[in-house]
Amino acid sequence: MTEMTIDSRTHSETLTAPDGAAAAPPPAGGGFAGAVGAEWTKLWSIRTPYACLLVGVLLTAVFTFYYGSIARINDKPVQPLGNAPVSSVILGQFVVVVLAMTVVTSEYATGSVRTSLQWVPVRHRLHLAKAVVAAAVSFAAGVLFAVLGMAVARAPFRGHATFEPGKALSQTLAMGLYCALVAVLTVGVAFAVRTAVGTLSAVFGLISALPTICTGLGGPVLLAVNDLLPQTAGGHFMLADGDAPYPPAAALLIVLAWVAAAHLTGRFVLRRRDG
Repeated sequence: MTEMTIDSRTHSETLTAPDGAAAAPPPAGGGFAGAVGAEWTKLWSIRTPYACLLVGVLLTAVFTFYYGSIARINDKPVQPLGNAPVSSVILGQFVVVVLAMTVVTSEYATGSVRTSLQWVPVRHRLHLAKAVVAAAVSFAAGVLFAVLGMAVARAPFRGHATFEPGKALSQTLAMGLYCALVAVLTVGVAFAVRTAVGTLSAVFGLISALPTICTGLGGPVLLAVNDLLPQTAGGHFMLADGDAPYPPAAALLIVLAWVAAAHLTGRFVLRRRDG
């Protein structure tokens, strides 16, 4: 028989074969890479991401065609072609929100989160794995929407937009990064709230309703608050047109601060309730 000896100092187990030769150590698990792989597989096993990407493509195509047409009809000043898809993010970001939210809330709704917590008992590892998968898919979606939006808007603009490869590339990557950050923020809120309706309401209120209220009511204080909200700062970061009250790097830091706050809140709630 195989003998098992336990080192009381290290609490490590070693398997010893009958002839004294050390046997293979017990399986160590998939670690963080395994957790990411599991989340990736689970995400694409449901219909939500496919539906979200399809809706995002349709929204981007319709919005950017309309944007270019209005710019031409109203004889707006010439602007970068990438401004059209960047403006479409006002709607398109909610496709990302729903996709990222589903990564968390669908498991709480079905009770399968208990299985996930058994597979990945390290709470912050599970949280981070979901955030990484949601961010990766959302970054790719943002880049796709940016490229599609510029392709669609080029015709209706009819000379009212410029295309500079460097500017187009920077706006495309910025749009992908913003979508990825929105996804991470949503995952954090989803872990804190745990329900789809609650998560969508909280994220919608933060990134859409609050900016609308601040700009609608106006006043120096509310406009200053609006400049510190994630959607406003994200817009300044993606446009990078010099009209913002702070440089693009500062705009990105503002968005990152909101994302970090949401991520840490979700992690705290997860460890406290399911620790």
